[in-house]
Amino acid sequence: MDNSFFSYLQQLELLAFFSGYSLIYAVTFFIAGKQRLKNDFKDRIVSLLPFSYALVGTLYLALQLKNLYPDYSIENIKLTMQHPLLTAWGLLAILFWIPAFRQKKVLCLAHNLVFFFLLVRDLFLQLFALHGDTNIIGNDMKIYTYSLILNLGIFALIVLLSFSFLYFKKRLRY
Repeated sequence: MDNSFFSYLQQLELLAFFSGYSLIYAVTFFIAGKQRLKNDFKDRIVSLLPFSYALVGTLYLALQLKNLYPDYSIENIKLTMQHPLLTAWGLLAILFWIPAFRQKKVLCLAHNLVFFFLLVRDLFLQLFALHGDTNIIGNDMKIYTYSLILNLGIFALIVLLSFSFLYFKKRLRY
């Protein structure tokens, strides 16, 4: 088999983890509104965006470690990584666990736009190709949907854990 198939699979893997975050980010900021009111709920939700992105990056790291198991040698990593720069860029999402990176929420979006660009690039290449394969667009849209579900589920989990932690913290005070 050609390496282009495995390269395409690894690109779909990256899209599945990271491409849906930009829409979750945009919707969350739209809901929070431009006007900063003294609404703790909206502020809290917006502040949890980097946590969910960092968790997605951690899950991507876990998948890469699972794929490399049991041989974590440099040679095996070189053989299995078809997009080493994009993979490394995806793994940089783990940096958003660090408070200095987490405070600037726009950095998450800037980091994520690389993966969203891959999706848009595939759409434009297939749209303007004279005899393009429509399966690529279908695959990208399915993967984008799965990415939206993954990112929305992780964001909902983070929000639920955060508010339940605050609830139990307040209950312990009284």
